[in-house]
Amino acid sequence: MNRKTIASTLLAATAVGTLGAAFGTATPAFAGKDTGNGHAAVYNLTGDPVVNPGDAGSKFEGIGADEKRGRFYVSEVTGGEIHRGKAGVSQTQEWLAGNGTDGRYTARGVTVDDKGRIYIAGGPNGINDAGANGIANPGTDNPSRPDLWVYSKKGNLLAALQIPGKPVFLNDVAIGPDGAAYFTNSKDAEVYEVAKGKDGWSVKLFSDASAEIAVAPGFNLGGIVVTKDQKALVVAQGNTGRLWRFALKTGKVTEVRTGGADLTDADGLVLQNNRLTVVRNFKKQIATLRLSEDGRKAKLVRQRASAPNRVLTTAKEFRGDVLYVDSKFDEAVASGPYEIIADPTR
Repeated sequence: MNRKTIASTLLAATAVGTLGAAFGTATPAFAGKDTGNGHAAVYNLTGDPVVNPGDAGSKFEGIGADEKRGRFYVSEVTGGEIHRGKAGVSQTQEWLAGNGTDGRYTARGVTVDDKGRIYIAGGPNGINDAGANGIANPGTDNPSRPDLWVYSKKGNLLAALQIPGKPVFLNDVAIGPDGAAYFTNSKDAEVYEVAKGKDGWSVKLFSDASAEIAVAPGFNLGGIVVTKDQKALVVAQGNTGRLWRFALKTGKVTEVRTGGADLTDADGLVLQNNRLTVVRNFKKQIATLRLSEDGRKAKLVRQRASAPNRVLTTAKEFRGDVLYVDSKFDEAVASGPYEIIADPTR
């Protein structure tokens, strides 16, 4: 376990102005009137039109929920736009632009802290390759391109940070009891920590678990939640279907005992009390487990098929429902309707 601090070259105290000038600052846009019941079975996303040869439509990945303010945020893989929805309003709006805005060409996991700040994982934003699921990552290798972003609830850029010295695929993110954000790296057995200190925003390597977790081809560490006792992180390794416990105090890593439950293609995780929901994207299954308070063991309660015409990725609890992202990853050229759904079997 390596706890060395990786100093970010893009601290908010100095980088916000620079990045705003270099990349352009997003202008928040949101409209809609609450229906009053705070619930919707389906939320509609605005996607990109397919007009020219080579257009891919829109594909989506992450979702973050702001229970206090009745909002949720969804990331678009194709371009890096961030969409915002409101409880009970079926139509969402594009909130942050992509296609290079603040250096963002793609986006993955999203979460929100208690101050309403939005944290966005950049996936392969700084890597010039085919990207996940055959989705192109435009541009050339650029070591100054950020790997993650933090925005205020008003849409102001607070930080755009990079992991220097190596390519990463920051996949998902959760807020710890200390207020820090913890990001998983799908290219390696790593979790990174992002927090604001007296010198501004910075990112450091919270845990290098390569001695405990064998890195395999495909997506490694992805979905992440905080245990009920607030003492550890539980992280899914999608390509092997294993769950791992990261102690928050020490960074020590141990495998969660699941009794051999089949969790391959595990993507998003949702923890409600002791009920852990595992979204198994391309397997098109939703697994439900009973997770111990300390996150050391989990028992499979049931597996159920999700909708056969959707590839669900991440999910978040929101106003009594669990909202699931329909990614469109199974479509070479994505087409609408683009939806967030409350019933994964729908």
